[in-house]
Amino acid sequence: MTALATLPAQAQINSLNGAINKAGRQRMLSQRMAKAWLAMGQGIDAERAEKIMLESMALFDRQFVELKVYAPSPEIRRTYLAMEPLWSDYKSALIGHTPERSSTLNLLTLDAQVLKLAHQGTEQLEQYSGRAVGKLVNLAGRQRMLSQRTAKFYLSQNWGAPVPNALMELNKARTEFVTALQTLMNAPQATEAIQQQLGLAEQQWVFFDQALSRLGEGSGGARRARDVFSTSEQILQIMDKVTGLYSRLT
Repeated sequence: MTALATLPAQAQINSLNGAINKAGRQRMLSQRMAKAWLAMGQGIDAERAEKIMLESMALFDRQFVELKVYAPSPEIRRTYLAMEPLWSDYKSALIGHTPERSSTLNLLTLDAQVLKLAHQGTEQLEQYSGRAVGKLVNLAGRQRMLSQRTAKFYLSQNWGAPVPNALMELNKARTEFVTALQTLMNAPQATEAIQQQLGLAEQQWVFFDQALSRLGEGSGGARRARDVFSTSEQILQIMDKVTGLYSRLT
């Protein structure tokens, strides 16, 4: 079972916190699809990677429609309308061709454009909400994205793909994840259930970060790449639960 199979499947958005959660999940999906594409190209758990990519595309499509319909202001709606052609281009790149190392830079350029607008929409919804808990939903949701972003850059470098600043972006995402994890653990709104899940995320992160830090070492590269791929899914699953718990706080 993929982590995605456990993500909430409600058909509509009925609260601002719910909208922030789904908008933030779009950020994660933009990175997760690229990660899965890179894994497919390298034959890393290729069958599971393809399943993850196709399920992520379907969920992105579904939530994209919901967010456009829900958009509580013209400004937020404009953000999602602007995303439409970029998402179409990204989707075509993901499924139009067999993943090849030479196509990596083009794919990651497209995923960055989709991510930028997905993040913009999430920030706009958080600001529209104007509540402290909205900020925590956004922050917890961003951890999902960072788990996928770190794995994506790791896999691009493991493949030897020509991606400028990949190591810098990888290390930046690692730092941001650890900082945000502490903020979430120290938040007065963090219930016992939230603290428990964050503790699990912290344990998984230690294992994940050890694998990330060994990028480029000669032996065991294929095994470490599989570890990075699978552990990023486990962290995603935990952080999705945390985001859901924060989104249900009043």
